[in-house]
Amino acid sequence: MTKVLVNGAGGFIGGHLVKRLKSEGFWVRVVDIKPHEFSVIPADEFIVGDLREPQVVKDAVSGIEEVYQLAADMGGAGYIFTGDHDANVMHNSATINLNTLEFGVKAGVKKFFYSSSACIYPEYNQLDPDNPKCSEESAYPAAPDSEYGWEKLFSERLYFSYMRNHGVAVRVARFHNIFGPEGTWTGGREKAPAAVCRKVAEAPDGTHIEIWGDGKQTRSFLYIDECVEAVRRLMQSDFAGPVNIGSEEMVTINRLAEMAMQIAGKKLELKHIPGPTGVRGRNSDNRLIREKLQWSPSEPLSAGLEKTYHWINAQVEKARQTA
Repeated sequence: MTKVLVNGAGGFIGGHLVKRLKSEGFWVRVVDIKPHEFSVIPADEFIVGDLREPQVVKDAVSGIEEVYQLAADMGGAGYIFTGDHDANVMHNSATINLNTLEFGVKAGVKKFFYSSSACIYPEYNQLDPDNPKCSEESAYPAAPDSEYGWEKLFSERLYFSYMRNHGVAVRVARFHNIFGPEGTWTGGREKAPAAVCRKVAEAPDGTHIEIWGDGKQTRSFLYIDECVEAVRRLMQSDFAGPVNIGSEEMVTINRLAEMAMQIAGKKLELKHIPGPTGVRGRNSDNRLIREKLQWSPSEPLSAGLEKTYHWINAQVEKARQTA
């Protein structure tokens, strides 16, 4: 039985990944600074610990063959684009990656998966909301629009450096806006799909919800099950990456809100207010993943958004009842 470690399994993507790994028969140890907020993670061992601390990482990688590194100091636009958290984002995430690789290699870990981000792509290629360029090779010359993106790009290079110098296998994926149930939906770190679903769920019919900026900024969003499938396919392949893991179904944030309203059966106005919005346009370019893995996501945004909305609506109702 292969023994694997999932860093960041108290978070959204990590929690879903652990369930998939257990269903495939892996022995799974997980580490996070906190337990999972919404689900009991079916891990064989759950260490509540801070991956910035060397001893925590040394204990975590002991006896492990493969590491899935998803732990990071991150959040949605309201967290990473204000500039208020830049030092923490860079220091905390970089420290986790440095520890994971250094102590993992010393412990004999054979393979590492690293979750990078579409935020590494240059801002200058994402100024046109209708024609963003996010092909993997376009990452350089580097010009991410946030310190979160810069740290992710640095850590990509860190993993590939360890691959070259220490002979370990590395797989690197750039996630594009992963969403779904059991993710952060309130509190300031939530991403656009969760924030929009929460606003629609909370708003009485006939009122309005607030959208940051003009709402014409574009994004693509990938449902969590497809993300986990892509991660597993990448780990089983002989391709190191980096590779995009995302959807090519690009929508404006206004359209995303309209879709959530349709699911909820509500008529609401959109009130546009100042706020952090990130780049004007971003969409996953899936040519490379189709070539290397003979796979690309197939579920439409509407299907994943419906499942996500109903889960968030249930959380909103639960919060109302306990208020």
